[in-house]
Amino acid sequence: MGAVVERPQAPARHRLDVGAYYRMAEVGILSQPQRVELIDGDIFDMNPIGSPHAALTRRLEQRFARAVADGIVLVSVQNPLRLDSHNEPQPDFVVLEPRPDAYAASHPGARDALLVVEVSDGSLEHDRKTKLPVYARCGLPEVWIVDLSARAVEVYRDPIEGRYASSSRMTRGALTAARVPAVTIEVSTLFA
Repeated sequence: MGAVVERPQAPARHRLDVGAYYRMAEVGILSQPQRVELIDGDIFDMNPIGSPHAALTRRLEQRFARAVADGIVLVSVQNPLRLDSHNEPQPDFVVLEPRPDAYAASHPGARDALLVVEVSDGSLEHDRKTKLPVYARCGLPEVWIVDLSARAVEVYRDPIEGRYASSSRMTRGALTAARVPAVTIEVSTLFA
């Protein structure tokens, strides 16, 4: 009988799940000042938030303030959104279904999100090529990517088979999230 020949195997990717991600934070591997998010089992360092980025996020908060006050929606700014066992991004702005506990019992998930907004100031390619497909695959109904340098909003709707069936790019005009008809935003005012 011949010897068993072991065939070398190609390196395999080890995807982290949300549990391992949180354990890493608990033991100090991911320190507090370090802004990270889990995308497809990989940990990504997030860019520091510059003034234009922060200002745009505050403008979004202002535009949705009445809907929040009226109990129509909740908003979440740069907080975790648990999409599945390998994805917990921290979108810049999320419009959520209202819940009496304001999601104290658990982070919101894909079913809770009415709209996700990513503000791109140096992260446009990452937002389009890495995060957007995850959002589509997880069924987020609508995503806006705000391109700060071009002063434009890319609107993605209708997730089907891991991609968005509808997309448009706006530099002016009225913009309303499909699931939040109570709020209309003049695109140019986001960049004022």
